[in-house]
Amino acid sequence: MTPESVMNLGRQAIEMAILISAPLLLTSLVIGLIISIFQAATQINEQTLTFIPKLLGTFCVLAFAGPWILRQLIDFIRRLIESIPYMIG
Repeated sequence: MTPESVMNLGRQAIEMAILISAPLLLTSLVIGLIISIFQAATQINEQTLTFIPKLLGTFCVLAFAGPWILRQLIDFIRRLIESIPYMIG
């Protein structure tokens, strides 16, 4: 296994982690931004106000994007396992 193949495998793993986490993180970011604008406009400074909307938004995105996330993970792991003989030899 060459250093280039190790670096390539690491890069692919990081790209997969970013791709999988992006929908959930972006949802939390957008909901947090909307709640923050609402808090700034109404001057309500309650820290717990953002928790439930973020939790519900993340759950909804996970329910809709969950099959896609799982498919991406399975494809990546399948490619990784299939490439083991080429990495060894």
